[in-house]
Amino acid sequence: MTQLKEVFTFSNGLEIPAIGLGTWQMSPEEAEQMTAYALNNGYIHIDTARTYVNEEGVGKGMKASGVNREDFFLTTKVSAFSKTYDEAKKDIEDSLTALDTEYLDLVIIHAPRPWDKMHTDGPIEKMYFEENLQVWRALEEAYEAGKVKAIGVSNFEIDDLVNLLENVKIKPMLNQIKYHIGFRDEQLVQYCQENDMIVEAYSPIGTGKLLNNPDIQTIADKYNKSTAQIAIRYCYQKGLVVLPKSVHEEYVDNNADLDFEILATDMDYLNRLVIN
Repeated sequence: MTQLKEVFTFSNGLEIPAIGLGTWQMSPEEAEQMTAYALNNGYIHIDTARTYVNEEGVGKGMKASGVNREDFFLTTKVSAFSKTYDEAKKDIEDSLTALDTEYLDLVIIHAPRPWDKMHTDGPIEKMYFEENLQVWRALEEAYEAGKVKAIGVSNFEIDDLVNLLENVKIKPMLNQIKYHIGFRDEQLVQYCQENDMIVEAYSPIGTGKLLNNPDIQTIADKYNKSTAQIAIRYCYQKGLVVLPKSVHEEYVDNNADLDFEILATDMDYLNRLVIN
């Protein structure tokens, strides 16, 4: 499972492990168990968020693992509903307390707009440009104070990113986006990479909907791998940080067993798949 030790390098020189354990939709108890298990079985990257309501569980799992804090990478996210400087600053402090850690390796804005404004039909009524600049100021201050080692965003589209790039002192170092076979925004990925942002893929298995896809299964059979391993390896070969999630120890192990390469012809086949 050598990919667990592979890293990408931020614009500030900090390294982020290429594969991390995602904890979205985990209960605090599951987050504690899976964090401890992952850290004791080769993972060195854990991803959580204020709105997952499991940071305390992640923190307990970190301690239970016995792994030194400096030996793994920890990400959390300011809530998408926190759209003022004060709210963002409080989120960061609350995360430090809940996770029981003196610093965070990466803090990102969870979304450019509150969740109830993110996936509405029709044109976007408000972009929250000014609000995101306020939130970003709180991230910059935490970064400059040494409480946070890197700062970034999540679910930001190009217009959202332009707003930051044109108006902030410290440019975002990462954009965490939904990305998987059949759901790709290559224009956004290219824009991020051209502007020195690492791209991180969440839901690489499509929140489970790729697991029983017959087209992906065809490729999985060819490599004697699971559809999950093909989906995760696909994102990894695209040059993205990947955040697979599972509450089963066996799958946590399998998700990191990526010591194989998908041939270019098969990558092209996967690129052309449309997933409904």
